[in-house]
Amino acid sequence: MDNRRSDDPARNRWMVIQAARLAGAMMIVLGIVAAEGEGIDLPGWAAYLLIAVGVFGVFAAPILLARRWHSPRQ
Repeated sequence: MDNRRSDDPARNRWMVIQAARLAGAMMIVLGIVAAEGEGIDLPGWAAYLLIAVGVFGVFAAPILLARRWHSPRQ
């Protein structure tokens, strides 16, 4: 069996989309923790900005990436 990593562009793009979602979710959690004042010392505006960027990363970034990488039908 072939154990080498695949150079399939679809697999790599899928992984980037999932990484964008994961990074967005982590930003949301960090923003909520910072907004509550538990452990992360950020100004309130920065915490809410982090949450907003995280929401974009979870919902909008994967859609935009998928549209950019969409292959035309044959």
